[in-house]
Amino acid sequence: MASTGDTADIETALHNARALILADLSARDVADAAVVSLVENAVTHRRWWLGQWPDGAEYVLGLVAQDVQDALLEEYGRWPLCTACAADGDPHALGVEPELGPEPHWVCGKEGAVVSPVGRLS
Repeated sequence: MASTGDTADIETALHNARALILADLSARDVADAAVVSLVENAVTHRRWWLGQWPDGAEYVLGLVAQDVQDALLEEYGRWPLCTACAADGDPHALGVEPELGPEPHWVCGKEGAVVSPVGRLS
């Protein structure tokens, strides 16, 4: 069972992840009510996950970003699209790297270029 400190750390990590993912969604104009609900579902799922592994708090931002990407793909399509490569007619989504690590970034897999830290898309 998690101690009160662990619970506070978990909630801080989850609130931070929610805020940063919502910032990225807003930056790309896709933060409508249905999409915000997808974010809430991802955060709820990761709350359980962190309850099982509290030491994973530093990884939760990237995991929530990937969860939201997966949910958006099923419901709406690829997100976030790479704007740097959009002109070549091959739209593709940015990926999250590292897949399981601290300080996740949005990365263009086609060019291998870091586009932005998660939470700071423009």
